[in-house]
Amino acid sequence: MFVNQLKKQLQQKQPLFIGEATAFRSAVLVPLVQVEKEWHVLFEVRAFTMKQQPGDISFPGGKIDQSDASPLAAVLRETEEELGIHSQTITIVGALSPYIASPSFVIYPFVGVVDYAQIMPGYNREEVETVFTIPLRWLLNYTPYRHTISFQVQPAPDFPFEKIMNGEHYQWRTREMEEWFYDYPPYTIWGLTARILKFFVAQVKQLPDC
Repeated sequence: MFVNQLKKQLQQKQPLFIGEATAFRSAVLVPLVQVEKEWHVLFEVRAFTMKQQPGDISFPGGKIDQSDASPLAAVLRETEEELGIHSQTITIVGALSPYIASPSFVIYPFVGVVDYAQIMPGYNREEVETVFTIPLRWLLNYTPYRHTISFQVQPAPDFPFEKIMNGEHYQWRTREMEEWFYDYPPYTIWGLTARILKFFVAQVKQLPDC
């Protein structure tokens, strides 16, 4: 009886990863726009007055609120708020694989087509300093460069070393993280935006005509 009940339970939709239910979740849109009949990817420069990451380059998007029915609903709402366009004018092409930055932070990226002409006059200046685009052809031919960051574990003062093997001499693993950079003067794209962009470009490169 127990095994059958467990089997039925595990056949239900499971979280993407352990901790997803309590993680900080956000959703972003990789916006495709046409400029002079050529496909471009649109980026935002975060307003210099923002408390977090002012001036950084990002995709439209943000935190998934409890009122959002899904990550897709969140990204449509956030894109509308930031770019000043109606969410119904966004054509969602599909979803990319979620980016799990840590067990407590996950990003759900989507790809969508946006009307560039609607964006220019109405984007939200309180959140967005400016917007710019990069030709998709340029991104397909560009090779991003990489740097690494090392993180060392620093247990809290009250960590119970007496309960683990080797105690205070336990050998913690040093974690390394890759940071990718795209230089498109005068802009440099890096961080989470660059990781998602790199994954998106890799998907495009698999298309027959690319």
